[in-house]
Amino acid sequence: MPCKLLNLCEYETHKLVRIQSVRLGSLKWTFNGVILMFICIMMLWNKEYQEHDYVVSSVTAKVKGVALTSLPDVGDIVWDVVDYSGPSQGKNSFFVVTNVIVTKKQRQGKCPEVPPYGKVCRTDEDCVKGFWDQHSHGVQTGACVKFDVTRKTCEVSAWCPIESKKKPPKPALLASAENFTVLIKNNIRFPNFNFMRRNILPEMTESYLKRCQFNRHTDSSCPIFRLGDIVKEAKENFSEMAVEGGVIGIQIKWDCNLDGFLRNCLPKYSFRRLDEKESNRTLYPGLSFRFARYQTEKGVEERTLFKAFGIRFDVMVFGEAGKFSIIQLIIFIGSTLSYYTLTTVFIDWLIGTSCYSKEARQNYSEKKVESVQDRKQCILCVSFVDENHIRVVKKSHKKSLQQVKPISVHPCKVRHLSAMVGVLQKGNNIIDKPSQVLPRPNRPAWCLCGCCLPSTHPQEQLCCRQSIGRCITTSTLFEQLVLSRPLLEAVLLYREPLSDLTEGEQRIAALRNCSYRQYISWRIGAPPRESIPVMPSCSVWRIREEYPSQEGEYTMGSHHVVTVQRICTGVLI
Repeated sequence: MPCKLLNLCEYETHKLVRIQSVRLGSLKWTFNGVILMFICIMMLWNKEYQEHDYVVSSVTAKVKGVALTSLPDVGDIVWDVVDYSGPSQGKNSFFVVTNVIVTKKQRQGKCPEVPPYGKVCRTDEDCVKGFWDQHSHGVQTGACVKFDVTRKTCEVSAWCPIESKKKPPKPALLASAENFTVLIKNNIRFPNFNFMRRNILPEMTESYLKRCQFNRHTDSSCPIFRLGDIVKEAKENFSEMAVEGGVIGIQIKWDCNLDGFLRNCLPKYSFRRLDEKESNRTLYPGLSFRFARYQTEKGVEERTLFKAFGIRFDVMVFGEAGKFSIIQLIIFIGSTLSYYTLTTVFIDWLIGTSCYSKEARQNYSEKKVESVQDRKQCILCVSFVDENHIRVVKKSHKKSLQQVKPISVHPCKVRHLSAMVGVLQKGNNIIDKPSQVLPRPNRPAWCLCGCCLPSTHPQEQLCCRQSIGRCITTSTLFEQLVLSRPLLEAVLLYREPLSDLTEGEQRIAALRNCSYRQYISWRIGAPPRESIPVMPSCSVWRIREEYPSQEGEYTMGSHHVVTVQRICTGVLI
């Protein structure tokens, strides 16, 4: 279609096919009802009518508790929050020491390196002065010194004596840390809704906070947690975890509904372990760090080295708030309208199955689907007297039309039967008595009735039969429906009441063309859309013999193809 400015003002719409069926109608409304119910449930369950915003939060933690430990060669040590909290572990986290390895009275000096970190040597030549690596406790002096009764190692300049103990003590020295408590303060904000809240709820009083402690069943809103309960909620054993340490995640989830009387915005706490707990599954199990306490003894600086094992608690905040939005509701409704096409898809599939007869499926398909063939392709339809259907085939330039396989078959649809009125007039005899049509000489190989003429065009090589037998031109009905001059003249006058039917070449040509149309209306009826009906060679030449052209030229030319347009120009009788 050429592009014109007026095309912008055109409107296009879809063509609908309405099937009058109680069963299909009931099925359609049932499916639509189920889809509507599903959409409503999903809308309410997922709150698709709301606009959503994600949480922005900050977290602070305050740990409380005191523990008393007795360390070998050190004595009793009291651990308060300053001692067991350790250095800052990062944003939204806190650390609690649960076990220690102590190396006391270290001084700057020279001492043998501890295997396996130190190199085992025999002479000073095995040691390199000034050498160190990432596993060393100090810098080599170049001397090879005695480590124990059997081994020598390279001497290093370091804090001596070097830490030699590798594994933490069992049970953990600060196992009583499970009774420590932590107050977690979480402030949140939803920027899009300008809504702020914290986990210390407005109804909580100072007296309540002094006596409350989190419990999943009895007090799930209290922001004060016992460390042993946190580890237990993570399905871990505090005594076992305290030996080597680990990482516990404290998850705070805010799922807020900010709609009017349904407003609800409370935190929900959950806990899980974040690190690998099995020592035999990882090279570096648990969590540890070192710190020292320094003092001066007789003018010499000393330190006590602590290798601390403990549990780090990471507080992670997730949240989403929703509030009614008419825009979101419209978007959701618009996006779900496509679900109703499932009803059409299912019913179309159902009609195409064996639940419906072949005729019903064919009729529905023809009404629903309008096929448009490529102009470069020529689709023909043919009818054989020994078959009760019409074949649709593609035009072939190499194979005779008689031998071309059909691409589809259709029932014969005779649109007008008024031609039979003339046949059944009083006195007419329609008993089928074979006409005296003699077989033609030089019958081509594709002819099965014996009355066809040879042709060099593949599309003209068509017989009236698919198997050997009588030719259709020998039928009395052929004589009366197709060749009868009174009937053809009546048809011409019916189409053009004022036409001049005087004798002459023009009258013969009109009778001949009317005879073509009568044959197609009788044997093919209404051809399938976009297909061109083809008459068999025997019928074409029998009509031309009855109504010959004086000059030997015919308006249909050498091809006996009658186009769809010619069939539809007048009433076929």
